[in-house]
Amino acid sequence: MRPILLSTVGTSLFFPNLAGLKRTLDDDVAKPVDRRSFTDDQRAVAEELIPAYATEDWSSVAQLLGLLPSDHRACGAEINSITSLRKHAYIPSNAGLYFFHSDTDDGRAIADVLVRYYRACGHAPVEAVPIPDLQDKDPKRFRTHGLRNLAKLICSKINAHGADACAFNATGGYKAQVAVAVLLGQALGIPVYYMHERFSEIIAFPPLPVSLDFEVWMRASGLLQVLERETSPVARTVFDDDEWDERYESLVETVLIDGVQFVELSAAGQIFHETFRERFRSQRDRVLPPAAIKKLDPVLHDHGVTNLLKVELTRYLTTVTNALPGVTRCVTNYCNPQLNDPTRFRVKGEEVQGIYTDGTRTVKFLVETTATTSGQRSAVVAALNEWLRAQQ
Repeated sequence: MRPILLSTVGTSLFFPNLAGLKRTLDDDVAKPVDRRSFTDDQRAVAEELIPAYATEDWSSVAQLLGLLPSDHRACGAEINSITSLRKHAYIPSNAGLYFFHSDTDDGRAIADVLVRYYRACGHAPVEAVPIPDLQDKDPKRFRTHGLRNLAKLICSKINAHGADACAFNATGGYKAQVAVAVLLGQALGIPVYYMHERFSEIIAFPPLPVSLDFEVWMRASGLLQVLERETSPVARTVFDDDEWDERYESLVETVLIDGVQFVELSAAGQIFHETFRERFRSQRDRVLPPAAIKKLDPVLHDHGVTNLLKVELTRYLTTVTNALPGVTRCVTNYCNPQLNDPTRFRVKGEEVQGIYTDGTRTVKFLVETTATTSGQRSAVVAALNEWLRAQQ
């Protein structure tokens, strides 16, 4: 039994349920008594719901819904599915609930109703979580930002409570949200539930017999961090062939702008990044190389580095050397005074390379470490990229 339920939010409570409630009641009158959707008492509640919905009195809507059976179809997909989860003891009767809703007026209003409804039922905590850019007027914004924001915010709640405490209800919302929920569930080992409108009870998605590659994430951590940080697509040429791996193709969206190929993080890439970032934090001490016996001062070779930049670089490279126990020293090997290449760390051949920019100039440097295997070098890269993220 999972004490925390993360639930996506759709619009069935409003459309067609409450918006079409008068027609539903009128149609109900023509049915035989034993086939009517509403008893007399329920009909009286439904008749009060019609004006409450029309005037956007969400407090009254929540209160009146509480007078109907929670498995009544008029209550909407979210309430129906949570009722089934409670009935089958997948979650406790007072489970904490987070409602991830769209960046729309209807999404905010429905989440408001649900929060009021479940707080009155004794659940705690109960919170609405708005997803920026998750809307249906701009498909590109929905795809490139909305779904990524959904993955980020879901992961933040999972990290706050722990994966073992969480379950996911993917019944409500856009179909793409179901895909994000299932992928997250598979990656983190969280059960994902779904209830179709024609189902009498909720079902669980079976786990897939696959796992994602931890070392691939460690090697890609710098690239993923650049794509996560940038709000606009990044030119594909920023990442050379040594840094790019064909396995990254499924983690990005590729777009052509004026004939030039650009990439941006996809929802799957965001999930991959969030999932392994958290896993790395719990396993880093096991995968990192041993501490260096002695730390050495950075070496700055002459590649056109100005004296002013040397002072700045010496300070930065000293900080990098002290960032991890397994780093021995940093040695520069490249400078371009007219290149602004994003700051990051990466595996290059059998070496760890750092890239530093001050916004106009780029310096590349070798990070000497105690690593002796490919896995240890990848772990150093991931740890340094996480360190860099904390500095920004």
